[in-house]
Amino acid sequence: MYQEDIYNSQNVKKINNEQVDQIIKSIIAGKYSWACVLLLRYSGYNPIDYIPYRTYIRLLKNNCLGGKNQESRNDNQEILI
Repeated sequence: MYQEDIYNSQNVKKINNEQVDQIIKSIIAGKYSWACVLLLRYSGYNPIDYIPYRTYIRLLKNNCLGGKNQESRNDNQEILI
């Protein structure tokens, strides 16, 4: 009975379809750590509470900031070839 009260008192966020798609795409791409970050974030948790700060920042750089740079690099490589 006590456990039910705790579960009901927590703010449970629902993850929408776009967010689920992003998580699945990251898993398919083999980016399991990034999928964990997305899952925590979309569930309403702060990833910093569960992942070391340096690891979290590296994941952000590689996936949020670096993703656009990698696409532009691929475009440049195709033009040069």
